[in-house]
Amino acid sequence: MDLNRRSFVRLGSGAAGAGLLGYAAQQTKRADGIKLATFFTDNPSDKDLALLRHAGVDAVSIWTSTANNNAEWMLATKKKMEANGVQIYNIGMIDLHCDPTIVLGRPGVDTKIEQYKTYLGNLGRAGIGYTTYAHMSNIKDQPTPGFYQTAAGRTRGGAPTREFDLTVAKKLPCSFDKEYQEDHIWKTFTTFIRAVMPVAEKNKVRIGLHPDDPPVASLGCVARVFRTYEAYERAFQIAASDNFGVCLCIGTWGEGGKQGFGKDPVEAVRALGAKKKIYKVHFRNVSGPLPKFQETFVDNGYLDMYAVMKALRDVNFDGIVIPDHVPGGAVGYPSADNAYTIGYMKALRDRVNVEARRA
Repeated sequence: MDLNRRSFVRLGSGAAGAGLLGYAAQQTKRADGIKLATFFTDNPSDKDLALLRHAGVDAVSIWTSTANNNAEWMLATKKKMEANGVQIYNIGMIDLHCDPTIVLGRPGVDTKIEQYKTYLGNLGRAGIGYTTYAHMSNIKDQPTPGFYQTAAGRTRGGAPTREFDLTVAKKLPCSFDKEYQEDHIWKTFTTFIRAVMPVAEKNKVRIGLHPDDPPVASLGCVARVFRTYEAYERAFQIAASDNFGVCLCIGTWGEGGKQGFGKDPVEAVRALGAKKKIYKVHFRNVSGPLPKFQETFVDNGYLDMYAVMKALRDVNFDGIVIPDHVPGGAVGYPSADNAYTIGYMKALRDRVNVEARRA
């Protein structure tokens, strides 16, 4: 194909290049086994889409608001992503994520649950078969220091990053008007998950539960229950559904460590993978376990990320691994800091695949 420089650039940076996009659309079928993914904007420019294609990922996870909680928007976004060579693995609604009305059972919870049911129905109509849910209430809209991040630190090369110190967090005031005990949080989770799982099953959507980050007993006078492996076993029994599983955040699991969770990240992969309960993996590293930690670049923390990837391959995980909380201030979709993590994940994924074929 004879292309001059100007026409090539036009094809490379715009979504309307039919030849390039025809090729890109074919790439959505390329991934077997572990898939590489990245977070992505809900309103991409041509430059964003070009960066996405260049990153060589298989899928994207998109956060948006309930303003886009309709099947038509989801279908249009899915079509745009597929035209650029990637699948949409998840579209999340930030308004319904870590929502204190749901988590604490505050007034308006029934309306919020109905919104979530509508959201699951829209995912199903759009053919998007997964979403992440977290039953945490006080991680959003917190100043620094806050319950999620007690300080803004620096990691390798001076990159800004999140730091957490439990000693500092314990001195902060209550998040809400009263204290919420563990039994109450289990009750609200049971109410929520039993209400929405039939809708998820009907629409062929799987829900992956994210662990509490940070995984401590209580923050801001609110109990945090999803901080042990045993808690997940209890959640599986409550949900009682093949469509309910785990968004396995390796960074959060590393924050708790084996002492906190009862299993280290590799052991968690093997145990949950044997149950076919891992739907999505946040591929993140930290400096060490609680009571104090800092988020690091993927190759610069205390966790052996090769061992994590190998365990995922050993249990035949076929969902996505995705960068998470990358230091440097990157939003998550392809950027300088995030691209490093994607490349590192790809190298590990390709290595364990080769090793498995040779075994």
